[in-house]
Amino acid sequence: MQKLGEFKLPHFFNYPPYFTLQPVRDTREKQIQLWKELILDYCKTQKVFVIGLEEEFPLFTNTVIERSLTFEAREAFLSALVSEGRAEWMDKGHRKCLILWHRIQEWADILLQFAKDNGLEDGVVTIEEIRFGTESQGTGLEI
Repeated sequence: MQKLGEFKLPHFFNYPPYFTLQPVRDTREKQIQLWKELILDYCKTQKVFVIGLEEEFPLFTNTVIERSLTFEAREAFLSALVSEGRAEWMDKGHRKCLILWHRIQEWADILLQFAKDNGLEDGVVTIEEIRFGTESQGTGLEI
């Protein structure tokens, strides 16, 4: 299995047609689903928050099979994440995308549960305290 650093790439990553937007609707939907999962998984494990459509991004090129995603494909995959609430465009021109490993409501629920679990509901806690506090270790909040 091919790796990108320590990140294990899925088998489809070496299949050249997946680097070209597929014309058949059912195939394209499957392709988009696979790419959405790959992008989210990679961003979460590598702690990547922003993807620029016009910038180099490791997943968008496979040197082994000499394929790269077109701008249109990159935009289609990121737009699909945006439509699901898993990403948001950061600019009006849709050139940079903020990747959300969890939807906004899920993050709110995670933070609320963290506050309840640690007796912090009636106090003021900064984001820095959550990120670097001992209570946060191993919770996924220590980003």
